Order: sequence, then structure tokens, then C-alpha cells
Amino acid sequence: MKINFPIFFLLLLLLSQSCKINNPEFQKESAQAVFMHDAMKQLTDIIVHDIFSPPVASRVYSYPSIAAYEALLHAYPTYNSFAGQLNGLKTLPQPDQDVEYCFPLASVYAFTKTGKTLIFSEDKMEAFENEVFQKFKDINIPQAVYDRSIAYGQEVSDHILAWADKDKYKETRTYPKYTITEDPSKWKPTPPDYMDGIEPHWKEIRPYVLQSANQFNPGPPAPYDIKNKNSKFYKDLMEVYEVVKNKTEEEVEIASFWDCNPYVSHHSGHVMFATKKITPGGHWIGITAIAAKKAEADMMKTIESYALVSLGLMDAFISCWDEKYRSGLIRPETVINTYVDEDWLPVLQTPPFPEHTSGHSVVSGCSSTILTSLYGPNFAYTDDVEVEYGLPERKFTSFNQAAEEAAISRLYGGIHYRPAIDLGLDQGNKIGDYILQKVKTRQ
Repeated sequence: MKINFPIFFLLLLLLSQSCKINNPEFQKESAQAVFMHDAMKQLTDIIVHDIFSPPVASRVYSYPSIAAYEALLHAYPTYNSFAGQLNGLKTLPQPDQDVEYCFPLASVYAFTKTGKTLIFSEDKMEAFENEVFQKFKDINIPQAVYDRSIAYGQEVSDHILAWADKDKYKETRTYPKYTITEDPSKWKPTPPDYMDGIEPHWKEIRPYVLQSANQFNPGPPAPYDIKNKNSKFYKDLMEVYEVVKNKTEEEVEIASFWDCNPYVSHHSGHVMFATKKITPGGHWIGITAIAAKKAEADMMKTIESYALVSLGLMDAFISCWDEKYRSGLIRPETVINTYVDEDWLPVLQTPPFPEHTSGHSVVSGCSSTILTSLYGPNFAYTDDVEVEYGLPERKFTSFNQAAEEAAISRLYGGIHYRPAIDLGLDQGNKIGDYILQKVKTRQ
């Protein structure tokens, strides 16, 4: 029998392509949590590169996470939409019930498209998109399903971005800078760069769940009183001074581990350079990834975790910044250098905004409360988030233990008085509890 080899190989090729197109396992192979973890890590790397401030970074994390959650939940019928639960979020576009989608693909697409709009380095996200969507193509999703899913992810992203446009972020870009006064109790720019106060109008941003920026007002700091050595303020000030002066190796390690300052400047003679790192919110997003991976969370629980933690970060920063610029309290470094010891230096570089309350304390309290609700009160883990920034990993027996260490690190670092730490942690816990009370992700 004579075989026509060109036709034979053409038939084999067509058969091979047919098998790939009709991959019966494409839904299962697409629903891998690693796709969401990789997308979030890419977003974190871009946030670090673009040097977003901690409050703005929380916004950059949250909208893409919510978009990804909304695009994916149609594959998981026991999950609820955020529509009607988050301030101003109306019912999202719904998929056609008569055709098939690959919702994991739609979810990742919604995440990257939303994220790309909120960052500066769009090319870095586009490079990631080329890589991750090639992986989806390699799964051999039927072309019609692939195209339909991409289109749906775009619809969800467009809806979320239209909602984001109404949160007053763009308007606050044109508001006036923080005004320095002669009041000795009020915040003044600190060395080495004496930067302007960051985001003095952040309280104007629409929160996700809180009804107002001052809903969880932590209370004011101790009244400023540097003359009376028996005053609460003076005692708080001297605690910072003495802790740093007598610092231990362990305290320095803790302060450094939780520093999370996205822009630390270094000066040597006439040379100045900066070190870029993750924000406090970025650290807790990293902890969220660690928890989800250890618990072997599926793709839906993974994005649920990212979404809840990130929207909690946003509300926590809004609440914290409301108090910061209301009390406007001066930083320890300024007071100590003026009245106690002009050569004293904090362990950490003082960030450019008022002191009360501690931002890391607030977001740590909120994040730990949310993660505890998702993964349990005794979730032991190893935190290696800072390893890529040259710091060793640390072990924790619970999220609450980590939050308490993150909070006290601000005292060890010499950048906060104790009331800002204790009241801030309590403030964050209350915000986290409120979010869990008001937002129900599951039926």
C-alpha cells in the first residue's frame, strides 16, 4: 500500500491540534492559585519599583484584587459578590449563562488590566501579561472560550475602574500640601530629606466599608508638654529615647524586619542614593501569600484572602491618616534633637508624615484580624517576605503575634511613641472586626 506522506503528516498535525483544542481538563488546569500568586507578586514588585507611598499602595493592591475576585466567583457559587457590600459598588456585568467561560483566565485578566491602570510602569505589567497568558494558551483553552473569557475580564475591569474613578483619588492630587506651623507640638519635616507630609488629604478618599474616615477615632495623643518631666508626653518621649539608646540586637532586628519604608535615602558626602522596599501593606500582602500557600488554598480562597486583606489595608490607612493629620503630632526625632540630645538618631529613618497613630500598627491589627478569620487563630508560619531585601526570615505562632511585633517595632525603631502603637493596634483590630461584620464573602 502506497502512503501519501505529505497528506499523512497533515492529518496527524490536524489531529494533534484538534486534541489540543479540545483539552477536557482546561478548566481544572486553569484554576491554579499560582496564577493569582504570581500576578500579585508582580504587582508588588512594580509597586516597589514605582515607589508608591503606603496609603497609595493600598489602593493599588485593592482594586485589582476586587476585580479578580468578581471575575472568578462565577465558578464558585457559594461565594458572594462585593456589589452592594462595598461603598458605591453596584452590580457588575454578568456572564452569559448559555455559553462557557474560563473564569480563572478572566480573573487574572481583570487583575492585570486593572492593576496596569493604577501603576506607572505599565511595560512591566505587560511583560508579565505576555508570559502568564501564554501559559493559559498552553493549557489549550478552546479559542472561543479563551476570547470570551478575556472579554469578560475586560468588562469586569472596566466596571471596577469606573467605580475607582469616583473615590476622589484624582481630585486629591490637586489639593494643597500640608502647611507647616509654628506650633511646637505639630509635625515638621524630618531628616535627611525633609520631605513634605505625604497624603495630607487621604481622609477624603472613599473607604470600602467604613462609613466615614473618623468612624474608629483612636483618641488623641498625650498632650504635648516638654517642660513638665512628670507629664505623660515627656515620659513617652523619654521611653523612645532610652529604648533606642539602650537598644538590643534583637530589637534592631525586629525594627529592621518591619521597617517597610518604600523609600529610604542614604547620604554620603555629596552622594545620595535610595533603597526601595515594600510598604507595610505590601508586607501583609506577602504574609497573605504565605498563609494561602501553606493552607493549600484554592484559587478562589486565595483571591478572597487578597481582596479582603487589601480592602482592609485601604480602610485602615484612611482611618489612620484621618487621625494623623487631625492631631498632627510631632515625631520623637524632632523633639529629642531639639530638647534632649542633638546627636540622637532613630534606628529607622523617620517617615514623612505626622506621628499619631502608627500606620504599621493600624494596618497590622486590621490585616491580622482578617487573616485570623480566614486561617485560624493559631496559624504558625515562617515570614520570609523580607528575605529578598536582605533580611532573615522570622517565625510566628499566629497573625496576632506578628501584628504585635510589627507594632512594637515602631518603638524599637525610634519613630513612634507608645500611645500611637497601642492605640493604633486597637484601631486596626476594630476596623478588621467591622469589615468582617459587614462583608460576607460566602453564603
